[in-house]
Amino acid sequence: MKAQFKYSFLAGLFVRLPVFIVITVMILTFGILGGLGMLPVAALITAVSLGGVAIAVMMAVNIVGDIFLVNSMFQTPDAYLHALTPAPRRVKLFTSLVAMAVMDVVTMAVVITGEVWLSFNMADDKFWHSMWVYVQMSWGDALTILGSALLTVIGYMLIVLIILFCAAVSKSFLYKVKASWLYVILLGFACVYLVQLSQFILAPFGQVERYGMFYTINFTGAAALLPMILLTALEAAGMFALTAKLLERKVNL
Repeated sequence: MKAQFKYSFLAGLFVRLPVFIVITVMILTFGILGGLGMLPVAALITAVSLGGVAIAVMMAVNIVGDIFLVNSMFQTPDAYLHALTPAPRRVKLFTSLVAMAVMDVVTMAVVITGEVWLSFNMADDKFWHSMWVYVQMSWGDALTILGSALLTVIGYMLIVLIILFCAAVSKSFLYKVKASWLYVILLGFACVYLVQLSQFILAPFGQVERYGMFYTINFTGAAALLPMILLTALEAAGMFALTAKLLERKVNL
């Protein structure tokens, strides 16, 4: 499993690393010079603006990197190496997902932290002293933030698994079907809509709100987030099992 993780990690890092290095160097340069008081206010404002753009750029690059990893599992020539690797498909699928999660979470955490650090350089001591006097975070608030972050990561992995499931279906059952791409798109929408409808199970724990044809459950507090985290994790586990089962079958490359 370590070897599979290394290969998946290196494949995803190939897309992300150059952009991540450039963004990190930029943040460190502006952050250090701004902290030492060597930059005017105009330069600090520009740095914060560039940091905001860097967050969007890093997010886009992460999505492209994940697409690259998914594409390597089903498109030649990388798919040949993936298929001939002497390891169960579920292991390769799991390591690819873990590699995506690690790279996405680490890169976004670094860039967002850097943007906050750049913002700190624009505020004087009086501002932060007055802010901490009026703003206090309880343990419940901290758990809510951590729970929301965990839910976001699991939800993102669920979306990636839905994409992998649809790709596996297109390369197996729908491989010789005419206009298979249309059925794959409909299958993807159906999976997303079923995930949305499954949230009605959690209606007693929150407030149901409708957005067109979609529904969502709004929660308040860390304890209320726990059922949503568990449901999303169970859905991701079920989608993982289905995708791994399909990958064990004949996949046409």
